[in-house]
Amino acid sequence: MGKVIIVGRPNVGKSTLFNTLIREKKAIVERTPGVTRDIIEGYLELEEGKGVKLMDTGGIEWGEKRFFSEVIRNLVDKALEEADLVLFVVDAKQGLTEGDKVIAEYLRKKDKKVLLVINKVEAKEDKERTLEFYALGFPEIISISAKNNKNINELKGLIKKRVEVLEEHLLQEEPLKIAVLGRPNVGKSTLINRLLGYERMIVSEIPGTTRDCVDVLLKLPTGENVLLIDTPGIRRRTKVEERAEKFSVDKALTTLERADVVLMVVTAEEGITNQDQRLLRQVYKHYKACILLVNKWDLFDGKREAGNLLLENVKHGVRFMPWLPILTVSAKTGRRVKEIWGVLKEVMDQYNLRVNTALVNKLLEDLKENHNFSVKGKRLKFYYATQTEVRPPTFVVFVNLYPEELPKSIEKFIRNSFQKHLNFDKVPIKVVFRLRS
Repeated sequence: MGKVIIVGRPNVGKSTLFNTLIREKKAIVERTPGVTRDIIEGYLELEEGKGVKLMDTGGIEWGEKRFFSEVIRNLVDKALEEADLVLFVVDAKQGLTEGDKVIAEYLRKKDKKVLLVINKVEAKEDKERTLEFYALGFPEIISISAKNNKNINELKGLIKKRVEVLEEHLLQEEPLKIAVLGRPNVGKSTLINRLLGYERMIVSEIPGTTRDCVDVLLKLPTGENVLLIDTPGIRRRTKVEERAEKFSVDKALTTLERADVVLMVVTAEEGITNQDQRLLRQVYKHYKACILLVNKWDLFDGKREAGNLLLENVKHGVRFMPWLPILTVSAKTGRRVKEIWGVLKEVMDQYNLRVNTALVNKLLEDLKENHNFSVKGKRLKFYYATQTEVRPPTFVVFVNLYPEELPKSIEKFIRNSFQKHLNFDKVPIKVVFRLRS
């Protein structure tokens, strides 16, 4: 599989180039150095229906003692092992720096094909400064402006010559998309690392570590592909101060729309907080399948009664989602983490379930026989029902009133009855009422 990785110092325009190449605003772009921390992956089309996998990385700073610099270097080091071509990005406006020289030497030791990309070449003095970078000794050099789309097609042409392009469906199978959601510092990245079996995500005790929504493709033992999406920890917007974190919050909520299922992570320390309830209401609003993971359950070792009490409080806190599966885990120790896949299969089997129309209408007939519904003195009649969609399972019920006239209590009763008697005990369902014409 063709894989291309973008590396370079912080703030040289790597994420802008990444977004420009994949024609999608996937990586967060900010003037603040060090915004990109995890590895972000996307698809770069080089000819119709064919392309390569593109990876954006955090800025490398050798000699820095800060936590993120060291972890980012380790992540880049691992990603380089599987890359077929390196786009080494430098900044024409800053000129050649000692940091560029160190990275150049590092890449030479890796013995990888390197294409030196001089970014931000926009003014006359920028063009003059490009000559400095020839001292790095790379034979293949191109000057571009990712921001202004200058020489991007030429760059794609150079990539195409050096990397095997594959058909898009081979690079972009439609895997099950799993968003890992939760407040900052609840252990989302640790959980993903545990599911993957290696440290793919940056893990620290600093809230807000993950700023991008990071996609990681994982093949299950069954041969199925799943896409794990690690989202930034979401806190209330009033408490979000950094501009980059505001982008992160918006991105995490947008991720809900493209996810098939959500792993919602809370902690055994705090149980369900008001913010967790807000997040779960967003999940419910989007009719997303979801599993609630109570992480750090190892804190209750030898404290069975306290654990049972906490679990009851959690169930009470999510009573508006009675179908929600709850699993206690420890991402740190790995306890019950593998059980997530079994619960996930049960959830997705229900989320994709189609119910025979005759069975749906048999249930509707039973409800009509046992209950008399009336609205403002007028008898409510149910004529017919059918399932129209999956993910979420969606049912249309034809009635003799305009949908807006139906009381919420009747809508809730019908939905709960469908949920219970049609065996949707682990996923949300959607029931739509229509006037029979």
